[in-house]
Amino acid sequence: MRIAVSQWNGRVSPVFDVSERLLLVDTAEHQEITRESVYLTSVGPFGRIKELAQIGVNILICGAISFALESALKHAGIRVIGFTCGEVDAVIAAFQKGCLGNACFRMPGLTGNAHAQSQSSHPAG
Repeated sequence: MRIAVSQWNGRVSPVFDVSERLLLVDTAEHQEITRESVYLTSVGPFGRIKELAQIGVNILICGAISFALESALKHAGIRVIGFTCGEVDAVIAAFQKGCLGNACFRMPGLTGNAHAQSQSSHPAG
């Protein structure tokens, strides 16, 4: 499974729609195999979707994301765990343990259940 985390200065980037950098983490059986940092070259939403699909992303963990982009990514078969914040290493560790839904990883000021819905599933793979 390939997980992509939008990142900025070692933390989850606050807004995916304008994020320039991803940390790609390949996992098997909840264990990290490889990790690499890549830059996104596409600025438009359709280019970003195509780029993530081409590099084999299964799951995107990100901060805020527009509804349209999130919907299009999901339609392309990429699971989105949005409205996440924190240090990238802590976020990845929490995801692998199935506890990314903890309040400490929720963006400040987030209301409603959007974050809870995207966190409800345990990691696959």
